[in-house]
Amino acid sequence: MDNRLKGTGVAMVTPFREDESIDFGALKKLTEHIVNGGVNFLVVMGTTGENPVLTEQEQTAVLDYVAEVSEKKLPIVFGIAGNNTQAVIDRIKKTDFTNIHAILSATPYYNKPTQKGLYIHYKNIAGASPVPVILYNVPGRTSVNLSAETTLKLAYDFENIIGVKEASGNFSQIMQILKNKPADFIVLSGDDNLTLPYIALGMQGVISVVANAYPKEFSDMVRAALKHDFTTAKKLHYKLLDFTDSLFMESNPAGVKAALEIMGITSKYVRLPLTSVSKETYTVINNLIKKI
Repeated sequence: MDNRLKGTGVAMVTPFREDESIDFGALKKLTEHIVNGGVNFLVVMGTTGENPVLTEQEQTAVLDYVAEVSEKKLPIVFGIAGNNTQAVIDRIKKTDFTNIHAILSATPYYNKPTQKGLYIHYKNIAGASPVPVILYNVPGRTSVNLSAETTLKLAYDFENIIGVKEASGNFSQIMQILKNKPADFIVLSGDDNLTLPYIALGMQGVISVVANAYPKEFSDMVRAALKHDFTTAKKLHYKLLDFTDSLFMESNPAGVKAALEIMGITSKYVRLPLTSVSKETYTVINNLIKKI
């Protein structure tokens, strides 16, 4: 299980039609594109999947459809998170885990809990989850940082907390986790543009946004880096760097959805409160795709 959740995971977008309904035809095309790109696992209903604006029924429908289209060839990590601990636990208890290999749970947003609160939050999630749990630290979105000390305590105290997606951008914090973690605890990058240096420090993979559009190139970069072939990895990293940065000029996943529309895979549409990228950003992304 642990080895299957290393390498490149893809934080899949949820394709919408112009009327904001889910476009399952485009989801099929996207899933096949990603799976054929040679990635290691899929992440459904992360923030890139716009999970806050999908109903639980829609989230389940997307999960089941991705599992069907991918023919369960790859493990699926499912996003279950929130800023109400009991509500997260209740959601876990009523979830059908047939197609779910692990859950990804971001730190609670807005409440700004203490480290003690974060520890107890994840302790309760670990106790409720029948599958492994991956922590997700993304202070830029949640306004709270899961410290290295708390991450390590959770890693050592709970057997089914198997890893962390680290998107703090704090190299010092990340190195403390990598230096002191249990041997089998997985540390994954949550920042596409920093994945190469993170792997050089000891990370075992990434949950990527860019790999929606370029699954082969990005997973080839990760594989090369994990084999310490940094000549190959750097070439692919710099090939995609400007494109990667362009996807985050405005809100995510509006950038990567624009790219996927340009590539003929899905549409650009997002659900409010997000909006599609500006014409200027769309043009930048289009030109970079032509260059690649």
